[in-house]
Amino acid sequence: MGSRRATRRAGRPALAHGRATGRRRNRSGPARPGAAGMTRAAVGARSRVRQGQPFPLGATWDGMGVNFALYSRHATKVELCLFDARGREVERIALPEYTDEVWHGYLPDARPGMRYGYRVHGPYAPDAGHRFNPHKLVLDPYAKQLVGDIKWAPHLFGYTIGHKDADLSMDRRDSAPYMPRCVVVDPAYTWGRDRRPCTPWDRSVIYEGHVRGLSMQLPSVPDALRGRFSAVHADELVDHLRYLGVTALELLPVHAHADDQYLVERGLSNYWGYNTLGFFAPHPGFLSGTDIAEFKQMVAGLHHAGLEVILDVVYNHTAEGNELGPTLSFKGIDNASYYRLADDRRYYINDTGTGNTFDLTNAGALRMVMDSLRYWVQDMHVDGFRFDLATILGRERAGFDPSSSFLDAVRQDPVLSQVKLIAEPWDIGPGGYQLGRFPPGWSEWNDRFRDTMRAFWRGDEGQLSDFATRLMGSADLFSHLGRRPSASVNFVTAHDGFTLHDLVSYNDKHNNANGEDGQDGSDNNLSWNHGAEGPTDDPDVRALRQRQVRNLLASLIFSQGTPMLLAGDEFGHGQNGNNNAYCQDNPLTWLDWERAQNAEGRSLSAFVRRLLALRRRYPQLRRSRFLQARDAHAEEGVHWYRADGQPMTVDDWNDPQARSLMLELPAALDAGQTSRQTSLLLLINAGATEQRFMPPALDAGRWKIMISSAAAATEIGDDGSVVLVDRALMLLARRHAAEG
Repeated sequence: MGSRRATRRAGRPALAHGRATGRRRNRSGPARPGAAGMTRAAVGARSRVRQGQPFPLGATWDGMGVNFALYSRHATKVELCLFDARGREVERIALPEYTDEVWHGYLPDARPGMRYGYRVHGPYAPDAGHRFNPHKLVLDPYAKQLVGDIKWAPHLFGYTIGHKDADLSMDRRDSAPYMPRCVVVDPAYTWGRDRRPCTPWDRSVIYEGHVRGLSMQLPSVPDALRGRFSAVHADELVDHLRYLGVTALELLPVHAHADDQYLVERGLSNYWGYNTLGFFAPHPGFLSGTDIAEFKQMVAGLHHAGLEVILDVVYNHTAEGNELGPTLSFKGIDNASYYRLADDRRYYINDTGTGNTFDLTNAGALRMVMDSLRYWVQDMHVDGFRFDLATILGRERAGFDPSSSFLDAVRQDPVLSQVKLIAEPWDIGPGGYQLGRFPPGWSEWNDRFRDTMRAFWRGDEGQLSDFATRLMGSADLFSHLGRRPSASVNFVTAHDGFTLHDLVSYNDKHNNANGEDGQDGSDNNLSWNHGAEGPTDDPDVRALRQRQVRNLLASLIFSQGTPMLLAGDEFGHGQNGNNNAYCQDNPLTWLDWERAQNAEGRSLSAFVRRLLALRRRYPQLRRSRFLQARDAHAEEGVHWYRADGQPMTVDDWNDPQARSLMLELPAALDAGQTSRQTSLLLLINAGATEQRFMPPALDAGRWKIMISSAAAATEIGDDGSVVLVDRALMLLARRHAAEG
């Protein structure tokens, strides 16, 4: 997990036959008249190909016809293949022109709805990095829509499986009957009064969820819409997000993706979707019909509710696997241009753990990624991206470079530089851990925050100093080049790993349902079952778990930086101890909304709502710049105290047994804030016994308890002291006398 990248990919079998899509039914619906439904004769009659233009890439409808353009530096010939609604190939048309490494042609009578693919000719020379095979239908990398399923068969592979020379052989069977189809789309859509929320970073709170997981068990959603884009902006779900006070919904991959063959054979799927097949097309299984406008309607609905939409995107690898993987798109279009190859060019560099690595040092591959990102911002109106294994995107031939081609391209881009950009700053390649090294304009998933918070509240020794640093925004990692605390995306849990409920309920992972003999998923979870493995009726264990969940949530939301919540953590969703549920598309991962409505679920959701309300109310909890984290008397800073009210010393910070402290956040000095005269005091007791705190005296008046993770009522004594039970947290507030 985290910096070691023992994640969803850990322990999986080698890509014997690569990766491909799963078994969803064709949801393409009826073809438009004169397009995909045309007869063979009709296609031939109107296929008067003209030279067309090399830009834009992809299939572009201009109101009169469709321009087709495909980048391939090393191809010798490109054929456009047209299909009818029944999936039959009805015509092949050689693209007539080749300009600046782009093959192109124009069909004057083609229309939206036309289904197509390509066959690309060139050398089949794996030792030289080339894997052209015109017997294999390949998908347009710029296709805006895909229909149909991949049907696993040996025909999908460019080589003959079982041949003595393995991938050096060439398979001549036609793969078209087993492949999805690309679809020409009409991009027209009336956005009306859609406005981006443009939530400032210091007010942003991210909620990470999955299209299917969010809505498959949402009571108010009709069965036909569950798990689809339409359900994501259902009133019930939107009302819940607004009730909590989150500002952005981050969706796990929505790009068209493939299910691994070995998962399909086990009756499973690549549920998370980190196996991209097309970087412009929404995943067909997330559409309730055949119109990609459904995604746009979702975005508009969330924007109307004041919620931003952030997409988790996977530009580091594709679904084609290694040299033994299938030929689905890039591999057959121009393998040597799109992928990073080893010195022996038959083989792939595998910095992703998935078989291949996309090569953003190549201009054509870089252009495709940039075009894809701009498409989702400009045409689909999304508000930002979280980049999976983002170190790869910044890796040049000599290693990671904050001024790499991709990172510089994004930084100077007038569109992309203005949206939220979040990096997962690690991969499994050399020098893969790059937390804090991304350039200005980027925020980063902070796994140091995650691990420290888990270890501290578990009671591990020697965590107090690091806990304080993470609480104040991880200045040691991000305070340079004008970066702000918001550059640290703080999280305790994410899709990858235990849910918060499971983090406090299991010492060990329980991943048997994945069919990998428990070898997948991380073993370094920093979890604690608090006395019983899994479900228990022991009231003491249950009470302690509930308190620890609140401690972790409060530590997350009261920390400087950008908080990210995992969907379902706010009401206790669990996965039976599975910390790598990447292949579980079933009630294990679908949010249990009934649990959200029981007493415990409602109580925890109300607690999260209160935490986020306090964060909004008090600017000290969301500073837009770094402060001196440990200067006990720094002007405009923070003050650290021992439980007895004395300032923390170096020895106190270095005491491996120390597990309690007080953090004073003086009255906010931000101009225009209504709470500018209110001081806050955060009491922390991660010890195994109760702790008496003596809050510092300021001026006339008393501290007031704002929120506590302890279930039992706590009062401030006559002497101003507070007794906090073991493993608990409390926030106090105090107005200055000048306020009256």
